[in-house]
Amino acid sequence: MNQPQQHSGLKILFGLWPFLKPYRWVLVAAACALLFTAGLNLSLGQGIRLVVDEGFINGSLEKLNNILLLFFIVITLMAAGTFIRFYLVTWIGERVTADLRQSVFNHLITLEPNYFETNRSGELMSRLTTDTTLLQSIIGSSMSFALRSFLLMIGGLIMLLITNIKLTLVVFGVLPIVMLPILIFGKRVRKLSRDSQDSVADVGTYAGEILQQIKTVQSYTQEKNERTSFTGEVEKAFSVARRRIINRGMLTSFVMLFAFAAIGLMIYIGATDVLQGNMTGGELASFVFYAVLVAGGVAAVSEVLGELQRAAGATERLLELLSVTPTIASPKTVTKMHEETENHLQLEKVSFSYPSRPDTLALSNISLTIKRGETVAIVGTSGAGKSTLFELLLRFYDPVSGNIKINDANINALTLSTLREQIAWVPQQPILFSSDVYHNIRYGKPNATNEEVIAAAKLAHANDFIEQLPDKYNSFLGENGVRLSGGQKQRIVIARAILNDPNILLLDEATSALDAKSEHWVQQALQDLMRNRTTLIIAHRLATVVHADRILLMDNGKIIAQGSHKELLASSEFYQKLASLQFSH
Repeated sequence: MNQPQQHSGLKILFGLWPFLKPYRWVLVAAACALLFTAGLNLSLGQGIRLVVDEGFINGSLEKLNNILLLFFIVITLMAAGTFIRFYLVTWIGERVTADLRQSVFNHLITLEPNYFETNRSGELMSRLTTDTTLLQSIIGSSMSFALRSFLLMIGGLIMLLITNIKLTLVVFGVLPIVMLPILIFGKRVRKLSRDSQDSVADVGTYAGEILQQIKTVQSYTQEKNERTSFTGEVEKAFSVARRRIINRGMLTSFVMLFAFAAIGLMIYIGATDVLQGNMTGGELASFVFYAVLVAGGVAAVSEVLGELQRAAGATERLLELLSVTPTIASPKTVTKMHEETENHLQLEKVSFSYPSRPDTLALSNISLTIKRGETVAIVGTSGAGKSTLFELLLRFYDPVSGNIKINDANINALTLSTLREQIAWVPQQPILFSSDVYHNIRYGKPNATNEEVIAAAKLAHANDFIEQLPDKYNSFLGENGVRLSGGQKQRIVIARAILNDPNILLLDEATSALDAKSEHWVQQALQDLMRNRTTLIIAHRLATVVHADRILLMDNGKIIAQGSHKELLASSEFYQKLASLQFSH
């Protein structure tokens, strides 16, 4: 897996440009509205000068009325420009956030299962939801506010120079002091923002795991301990957030203190000049207006800088996800698969070790040929490598050495979709989605009609209990099918596989956790599903596989014997022991 590229400071926000680029003309329109309103805002200073010098001091009521009318027109235009700016930047924030969230999700589902075994789902969900929501706020409002404040600050400085050079030099003299807190606290706020988001993700991950395993928690009366542990996680997140708030508050406070202290100094110097006749009252009033704009702009930018630091942390976390390169991917050069071959599946000296245990071989030098339409059972003790074999056939992992072929084509030379479309997998623990029956069965063939779904359910012996559900095939099944029994869930999964109509069927302990009645119905469904297909069955209970065409006996990642049930009873002492334990009654 590639390591994510490291970024520093606010530069990481430039990583959002690919998501902003498609809407660059909307950005241009928003920028024009921003410049228009900022320009009108700056013109108010000159209006104040005219009101004081031409209206009040000269005592001209007519000029005062004309200036106030002009004020009203400028303010009306500002209101219209502000609405346009607000709408456009908010739209961009919503649109970019939706695109970013979609991009992250699209990328996540291309990553191999091993990635999700080594990265917590709660952490990933936090990045997909909390971080993107934070960016939505930043892009949609805070960024616009920061740019507006920055423009007013720069424009105000220019107008200060035009109004009075002497006082402007005072501004430039104190400006480095005002910027000092931003340099000191900015980097600290960014780091604490990243830490705060990570700690919130930890809280979500912990809570999600406990709620998912609520039956275990309650059965062992661990509610009190879990409350205590969760409190620790929450307090840890609060502690990090409190440090972030303190640093951000100090950043804003110091900037405002220095900025308005500088304004006070300028007013004192300006008032002295007015009394000495070196400048007019209107010039001083407009200068103070621009000075307040500059100070307010600096204060606003420093405050928004804290938000931008949080956005930088969120962007960094999201870009880390997008920079992860899948280790299992479709090849650039694709081999065409033969439609009909006698040998349906072949394993040639396949060895494999899990990334977390690279020194331990889960499969060792496995060679195997399976004929088209053959039913092959795989038996052995736990940890023998049976499920690992299925994971390699589906290319959830790649072998360390050796080749796997389907229809004489190396599966590494096939696209992942081409390979997996050939196979239907019925896992030991049935996986259902929080939706209705139609959706869960149709997952095997998204374009299937309702009639095809019902036909598949009948073949899986699931139609009878589905018809008894409150809304029949439209019944919501709850999280992972919580409203169904184990046997019913398994038959829904089998119906999904029947609808998928695969060439190769992988059955992983499909009846191991069922009672006798449920097992009977599931076995009936499996017999229909296995007909005329190449089938591999993992089983601990030998009674379920005695009629297989061939049985593979595995131990310590190796095939130590193979043959029919009778042949293995006669030739394998290890198989004899398994059989004696299970058939002794």
